[in-house]
Amino acid sequence: MKYVIMIHSNPQPWGHPTSEFLPAHQELPADVRQRLNADFERVLSELQANGELVGGEALGDPAAARLYRWRDGAPLASDGPYSESKEHLAGFFLIDVEDRSRAEEVAAVMSGPGETVELRPLMWPGGADQ
Repeated sequence: MKYVIMIHSNPQPWGHPTSEFLPAHQELPADVRQRLNADFERVLSELQANGELVGGEALGDPAAARLYRWRDGAPLASDGPYSESKEHLAGFFLIDVEDRSRAEEVAAVMSGPGETVELRPLMWPGGADQ
């Protein structure tokens, strides 16, 4: 089953890994930060070794984004960042795992202080409706 794991964050300044730029992560004891970072790297290595990682990318600063909305019968472009949101999509991972339980296990490891991690099944190909 395919899932996308989306990491929403608001690092200041914008940078990756986002956790390194978040006060909630920076305030953790050094040993806890090191464990969280090691767990993240471990799960990424597992996903790659198991063939479960389809892809993923870190995204650039939302201030560089262009938004397109439909207005008056035509697309209207405006500068980012996204309206009315403090957290922005910082990056994503596309995974293909055996079941939802494994997807939830991976998403839990990828979550951290000051970030929101969204797990969502894909519809096709190979998604929940297949």
